[in-house]
Amino acid sequence: MVAKVTATNWEMNRLVRQISRSLGISRNLVHFAGTKDKRAVTSQLMTMEASADSVRSLQIHQVLIEDVYTSNKKLNIGDLKGNRFLVKVRDTTLKGEELTSEAMSTKLALDGLGGFPNYFGLQRFGSVRPITHLVGRQIVRNDMEGAVMWYVGNPNEDENEEAQEARRRLQETRDFEEAMRTFPPKLTFERTVIGYLVRNPGDYVGAIRVLPGNLQMMFVHAYQSFMFNRILSERIKRGFPLDRPLVGDVVLPADRNGLPDHDKYVPVTELNIDLVDKHVREGRAFVSGVLFGQDSIFSSGEMGEIERSVVEAEGLKLQDFMVPEIPECNSRGSRRELLAQYKDLTVRSGEDELDVSFSLGKGCYATVLMREFMKSGMLDY
Repeated sequence: MVAKVTATNWEMNRLVRQISRSLGISRNLVHFAGTKDKRAVTSQLMTMEASADSVRSLQIHQVLIEDVYTSNKKLNIGDLKGNRFLVKVRDTTLKGEELTSEAMSTKLALDGLGGFPNYFGLQRFGSVRPITHLVGRQIVRNDMEGAVMWYVGNPNEDENEEAQEARRRLQETRDFEEAMRTFPPKLTFERTVIGYLVRNPGDYVGAIRVLPGNLQMMFVHAYQSFMFNRILSERIKRGFPLDRPLVGDVVLPADRNGLPDHDKYVPVTELNIDLVDKHVREGRAFVSGVLFGQDSIFSSGEMGEIERSVVEAEGLKLQDFMVPEIPECNSRGSRRELLAQYKDLTVRSGEDELDVSFSLGKGCYATVLMREFMKSGMLDY
């Protein structure tokens, strides 16, 4: 069955688990096309391998199930084309006409650039406890115990005191049986890992594999995202354009939907740069940076220097992204456009409020676009 699912303040993995439990089916029989933000009201299509009546009768707190219909095709991660957003900013520092003027000035600057720097947003790494990329780093270094301890240990001051103390105690003692008694019930996935290690002492590979497959995959993807963000920042620091190609760059041609085709790469040379530049200006090609993995090829020229310097600083090799013990963590690598485009950007301001609506392609972050309006700082990750 396909259904429109509207959820308020639900983390995606926990939502899938609750739906599967309510339907009495495996979580592997609940499918979706993209991970949504937790701190939001989100709507998306999901497929569930269950009867129409059972899907329609789902009763989950702050979840609305609508428009149930039959399909013989399930959704998979990456199937979506994009997302629409409506964001309200309250209690702004600027007020009234000053707020309106600054917001419109930002919009004009973005329109002139044709987009915004395509960073991965903070939620890629964990909004409260940004450690997902650090878990991934340990996995590709084949330090599975380190990966597990980054996930279940290492307290963060933004968590409540009970969670901080439980993580701190486990970090110090490595006593997983005690941790099962002290970890708060809401830390569901951490408790799953800890419970596995109580039953299977020392099996850190198995402890990672007991987590949902998409979460295992996210660890390594977040690490790749961390390096991409550093590459993008370095290009900006050096004053190189995001909306124009340089010799040595690799561009992604547009697909039939006008979106970057991440499976096709076009190197920029002295011979083709004028044509490629024309295609980029017309929105038919996109300058890219590497998402480093086992099959990655660097740019050449100055962009290649940037990409290599970031990867070499991490001490990585191509084969590090082959993780035979945890197949979900294998990554062939890819490339990502440096400039994220948007559609239908509208800005409305009140005395101390700002309403911003827009559409983005898949994999682009509303939080990163909103940073341009809110003037908030950007973390290294």
